[in-house]
Amino acid sequence: MVNVVAYIRVSTSGQGESGLGLESQREYIQRAAQANDWNIVGEFVDVVSGKLALEDRPEGKKALAACKEHDAKLLVAKLDRLSRSVLHIAQLMEQVDFKVATMPQANTFQLHLFAALAQQEREFIAQRTKDALAALQRRADAGDAVAVKKVSNRNQALEKGRAVADITAANNVRMEKVSAFQNTVKPHVEACLYNKLSTLQAVADCLNTKGIRTKRGSFWNPTAVRRLILALGLPLPKSA
Repeated sequence: MVNVVAYIRVSTSGQGESGLGLESQREYIQRAAQANDWNIVGEFVDVVSGKLALEDRPEGKKALAACKEHDAKLLVAKLDRLSRSVLHIAQLMEQVDFKVATMPQANTFQLHLFAALAQQEREFIAQRTKDALAALQRRADAGDAVAVKKVSNRNQALEKGRAVADITAANNVRMEKVSAFQNTVKPHVEACLYNKLSTLQAVADCLNTKGIRTKRGSFWNPTAVRRLILALGLPLPKSA
């Protein structure tokens, strides 16, 4: 059985509507793991821009470290969750083996090719958009009422986008706090696992007995324990 470390990335907390939300990516990953007999040994989630290289993302760096620790491959739902840059993809290939849930049989050459084609298409779209916006602005400057209205609508959308960026920054802070909490709890989880507890409920009882609570101050349950153990890159109890 091949060990894999799941990595999930969204740019904003609202990406669920785009089909690339957290739960959607998690479902892709779990289905691919089950179909290919891959053992998920950890899960890491980033709320950051795809422009950053994986090693420059808070949880991305941890995911790479977990791959080395567990001799595992990195598993993502879609290729652009790793990066939209061919350069970043190529550099990542030198650091770690990775799999893409939506094309699990793709080899390194094919993944590199897909990344190059995707980047080329994005560049074409960006140029076409830039040319169209320039033409629209020229018509607005000439007094075209329809063009003036479209330019106004676009400016309003840009203002909304800046508000979304502020939300993204707040989400990044939240994720950092979650990571800090998980690292605080990690020694207690490891102590419970060291006692050879065989079920998630037993680990939850162990943490609750120690007086350790979830980040929200609640008692631990099997679901919360499972998510925590995967996030920390620790082995699940045998019967989990």
